[in-house]
Amino acid sequence: MSRSPQEIFQSHVHAGILTRDADALAENFTEGGVLEAPLLPAGAALPQRMEGREEIRRAMAAYCERNARDTRAPNAQKSGYVLHTTADPDVFTVETDAVFDAAGDGDGTGTGTDETISLVQIFRVRDGKIARLRDYFAPRWGN
Repeated sequence: MSRSPQEIFQSHVHAGILTRDADALAENFTEGGVLEAPLLPAGAALPQRMEGREEIRRAMAAYCERNARDTRAPNAQKSGYVLHTTADPDVFTVETDAVFDAAGDGDGTGTGTDETISLVQIFRVRDGKIARLRDYFAPRWGN
């Protein structure tokens, strides 16, 4: 069964930034899916390119393990995104502003300055799964 761009994006966000579930994240991709983060510097904690569901799973699991103490999550009330469909039904883009509370707890009770991470993602899908994702995000979050 094919999923809508909205469903694909929401599943990707839930598995990635919200629950940090590398297995669920990888399952959003086709067997030979590609995840690229071209703005990451060489030597970052995440590779600039991961090819294949299993490589994505391994790289994301290692990244989550290295960053297990970082429990920051975006505040859903302050964050937002705009999903753009294209003339090609297999391509959509998403503009996101993820707002993290200064306290780092994601519940809106922070007392300092919130941090906003803006990013753009380009999704190419096949049969309801991500075949290629180009993720343009702030490099400091990939370290």
